[in-house]
Amino acid sequence: MAVVINTNYAATIASNNLSASNAALQKSLNRLSSGSKIVSPADDAGGLAVSMKLSAAAVRSSATSTNIANTTSYLETQDGVLATVGDVLNRVSELYTLYQDPTKNADDKANYDVEFGQLQLQLKSLAAETFNGVSLFGSAGGGGAVGKDPIIETVKVSEDGSQTVAITAKDLTDTGSGVGALTAVAVTDLGDIDIDDINTAIQNVATFRANNGAEQSRLGFAADVLTTNKTNLEAANSRIVDVDVAEESTQLARWNTLVQAGTSMLSQANSSAQIALALLQ
Repeated sequence: MAVVINTNYAATIASNNLSASNAALQKSLNRLSSGSKIVSPADDAGGLAVSMKLSAAAVRSSATSTNIANTTSYLETQDGVLATVGDVLNRVSELYTLYQDPTKNADDKANYDVEFGQLQLQLKSLAAETFNGVSLFGSAGGGGAVGKDPIIETVKVSEDGSQTVAITAKDLTDTGSGVGALTAVAVTDLGDIDIDDINTAIQNVATFRANNGAEQSRLGFAADVLTTNKTNLEAANSRIVDVDVAEESTQLARWNTLVQAGTSMLSQANSSAQIALALLQ
């Protein structure tokens, strides 16, 4: 190989290798310091695009789980009110039976009617209960408490909104499916109702509670599926963007060694021109 002064080929090669090793070392340091495999979009453009979609789906799954939990709280509140309605109806049933006692005079029956009137008002009050301004009871299609938001009729249970669970409308004021037969304007005392009216009202409330429980059960399973989906979406996203610390640490040691070796070799390559000067002495 010729001995020249103007061109130091060995130093150029050593410089290029050192530059490449140093760039790889900096990238490895960035990955380890950030914990992310994709520090720059150029590192994995396609992977970054997939990661963004997976991350968004996982966030939506978490938000949907929150919505389901809130709807479950709504249903639990509704069931609590229905349980109280059941207690009121039991008391009405008891008052009606006492009202039939042939030994009771008119004043005694009037006293029973006073309590019955208060229980009617309580049933109307319970029918107007709300949860965060949303009516607990009402008819399908928008009916609810006066001045409040209509009842919940459906809830989305998938992150993309394609799957829903229907919530049965429970209209307590309805004369056929609720307790309206006991609270109608025409009903002013216990003598205006019969045992069939009471039994029908109790059966209607029992049906409401059964539907409520079934809906809570289904929402619970839907929440379980969302939790599983969210976990796996996060795992898939992690495989794309999260750095393997053990593997990257090995690469860091490799590039660190190459940078030190390259620095030493470049220094020696730069000093090789001194050979030509020695020949000129």
